[in-house]
Amino acid sequence: MSTAAPPGKRIIVAISGASGAVYGVRLLQSLRGLADVQTHLVVSDAGWLNVQQELAKPRAEVEALADVVYPVRDIGSAIASGSFRCDGMVIAPCSMRTLAAVALGLSDNLITRAADVMLKERRKLVLMVRETPLNLAHLRNMTSVTEMGGIIFPPVPGFYQRPQTIDEMVDHTVSRVLDLLDLPQADASRWGGLQAIS
Repeated sequence: MSTAAPPGKRIIVAISGASGAVYGVRLLQSLRGLADVQTHLVVSDAGWLNVQQELAKPRAEVEALADVVYPVRDIGSAIASGSFRCDGMVIAPCSMRTLAAVALGLSDNLITRAADVMLKERRKLVLMVRETPLNLAHLRNMTSVTEMGGIIFPPVPGFYQRPQTIDEMVDHTVSRVLDLLDLPQADASRWGGLQAIS
């Protein structure tokens, strides 16, 4: 696998073991459609279980969406080092276990190590945390990651666009993430203000 970067941006996408694998896969699909963006994918064991359970997609199909794929236990890979130039990382979805490991600096697998690198190098890290209701440990861990410079981004759907399908809700959320990564979107749905009610 080559890790040579094309002109443009490198984005790491991680899928951990929370419900919502569709967010990670849809993000990969969206990034695939952008010129000059190279994607680096790492998926936890539980993440792969959720891809199968929730999306019924074969592993090879998801891996084909990324430019480079790493095993979750390969902590010696390129993205485990701060010398690897990278423009952002998104954990989509982010389990509470993964959040806790990031909050405490426990680099016990490639997802949490890459996230730790993003924080120490002051690069953009977006965690699409998925859990409800939240207990105090969850909230404190979110605060810790925020204080370290990470962005906590629960995939909460917006209904002001009047979505008609689950796909529309997922696309709107992924579009917001792409905005956070400063990536262009030709067809992004934007809030235009409240319409007058007659």
